[in-house]
Amino acid sequence: MSKKHWNDQFSETHYIYGEEPNAFIKENSNRIPSHSSIGCFAEGEGRNAVYLAGLGHEVTVYDQAEEGLSKARRLADRNNVTIETKAIDLVQEKVAQNQYDAAILVFGHVPKNGQETFFTNIFNSVKPGGYILFEVYSEDQFQYKTGGPPTIENLYDPASILNWIKEYKCLHFYYGEAVRNEGSKHTGLCHVIQGIVQK
Repeated sequence: MSKKHWNDQFSETHYIYGEEPNAFIKENSNRIPSHSSIGCFAEGEGRNAVYLAGLGHEVTVYDQAEEGLSKARRLADRNNVTIETKAIDLVQEKVAQNQYDAAILVFGHVPKNGQETFFTNIFNSVKPGGYILFEVYSEDQFQYKTGGPPTIENLYDPASILNWIKEYKCLHFYYGEAVRNEGSKHTGLCHVIQGIVQK
């Protein structure tokens, strides 16, 4: 989906995905060593980044939509934490390599022809030995209609993701149902792909 689409979505005054962190990230944040440097990719309005900053991490937020980044900064201010924000198209522009102790991706969806580049960009940003945590919607989510892109073209195939991460140590991989109630856009039973990977 386009930069304009996301700027329009995030121009809503409320936080369309809520202000609380994604459940998977919250449940597994203890995997990330204390005082880590973390990149939060396609992070939108910043809910996960603010949560991680509140745990004492140094957090950088990446998203193509400046409206989302503005809301992320406001959310950080309200929670008395500091984050850095960077406006970037993660399919078209490369992030500096080997700079973070960890990276997270939560429901960051791009067209299929850019998905491998997107994942590679995120993984490359992490130092050897660092961690990557992600939760995205699977192609099966198209049948659930409880959030995410309205087309399979922007959803993920688990076999493809396993292929992209095969050179790393996979600590957790899940493909199946989960309940997500996150703002007005993620509402109930859905179908996800989760991973925890050590580079």
